[in-house]
Amino acid sequence: MQPGSHQNPQGDTDVPSPAPATGPRNGLSAGLTTLSLGIQHVVAMFGATFVFPLLMGLDPNLAIMMSGICTILFLLIVNGKVPSYLGSSASFVAAAVIIAADGGGPATITGAVLVTGVVLALAGFVIHLLGPNAIVRAFPPAVTGGVVMLIGFNLAPVVSESYWPYDQWTALLTMAFVILATVVLRGFLSRITVLLGLVFGFVLSWVFDRLFGMTPTPQEDGSVKDAFRVDLSGVADAPWFGLPEFHAPEFHLSAILVALPAVIALIAENAGHVKAVQEMTGNDLNPYMGRAIFADGVATALASSVGGAPTTTYAENIGVMAITRVYSTAPYYVAAVIAILIGLCPKFGALVYAIPQGVIGGITVILYGMIGLLGAKIWVENQVNFADPLVLVPIAAGLIAGIGNVSLVFTDGFQISGIALGTIVILAGYHLLHALAPRSKTHAAPSPGAPAGSGAEGGKAEQDAVQD
Repeated sequence: MQPGSHQNPQGDTDVPSPAPATGPRNGLSAGLTTLSLGIQHVVAMFGATFVFPLLMGLDPNLAIMMSGICTILFLLIVNGKVPSYLGSSASFVAAAVIIAADGGGPATITGAVLVTGVVLALAGFVIHLLGPNAIVRAFPPAVTGGVVMLIGFNLAPVVSESYWPYDQWTALLTMAFVILATVVLRGFLSRITVLLGLVFGFVLSWVFDRLFGMTPTPQEDGSVKDAFRVDLSGVADAPWFGLPEFHAPEFHLSAILVALPAVIALIAENAGHVKAVQEMTGNDLNPYMGRAIFADGVATALASSVGGAPTTTYAENIGVMAITRVYSTAPYYVAAVIAILIGLCPKFGALVYAIPQGVIGGITVILYGMIGLLGAKIWVENQVNFADPLVLVPIAAGLIAGIGNVSLVFTDGFQISGIALGTIVILAGYHLLHALAPRSKTHAAPSPGAPAGSGAEGGKAEQDAVQD
């Protein structure tokens, strides 16, 4: 019997999941059970999977549809050993915003994402050959945490300049609702607070339209004019069935350099999720670590090749497995098929585009901050020792360069700035300092008051980050 599984002592069959835990390769006996669990997985991934493409200027319908296709591809590549859903990745939102600000359209964004997906797939292949410890050696938690943090916090000006100012009170109340819902709600509802926040914001915006009238609203041509917060005319005009808007990618070196740092975040994210599934199922998934990262890279490249959003394994759906104790891949296939069908409904895309600016502002102020704080979470969990200057100095410099959008101009048409520059400073600076420092310094004992096991490179916890 797998760790954590047990028989229901009452023999009650009216529970959301079978009493014994169901393994990744096992099917479910009841078709209705499989369908209901698949719907739960759809609800869990739904909010973020269409919000992130919206923030990147990509078609949400296409993102939803490709998430289903890419999930099936992922499950096939990992041979069903790592049950996961591939939703839209937040790691590229900052890059997309920067590329768009420099005049790049959706094709330029997806071109940069495609190249990044190929690099991620190659990294997964190398990790598969060398073993999961290669992740720690190349991207120790000190580096990974820093890159993830600057990716999130680099987006702060987007909230303050592009969303919040157009309807500050809707943004504030939507933000407050999501914060309170996260604390007050329990179980499954606590995992879909972003989706609930969007519904709340929609209703609130409609009420404000009735009470206060129009508000300055940005238009597609870049102008700003007074308009109602909620405009559902596009939803009424959209057909129920139709193909999403496909487009071919375009490749520009400056855009690619901005997107490439997301590889580090995605490697860390996928590795963490594989370890989480391993702990729940009791199966040794280290041999599938590289394969899972490779699969996500292939899926990201495939999705972006037709104009879709980048993908990543979703913690939300891992949470559903933890609640239901069903680790079968069958519900994931059901969820993938449902996502494909949703993506073929233009009315859904029109509804997403109708989300008011203030609602997006209230949601993103939380989402962007959470992305940044995931970096701090990586540091804390791996006991990174910031008393060591070999760790502190390159990360401090890289964070300011990345979050502050510092630029390094080479020619009029080529420069490295923001996330790309910050990542280079953190990654190159960390490894260079450790290569040049005396051996006694790179293996220095932790300073007084440092967490146990935290040495110059974050201690043994860093080495065990993927090993355990």
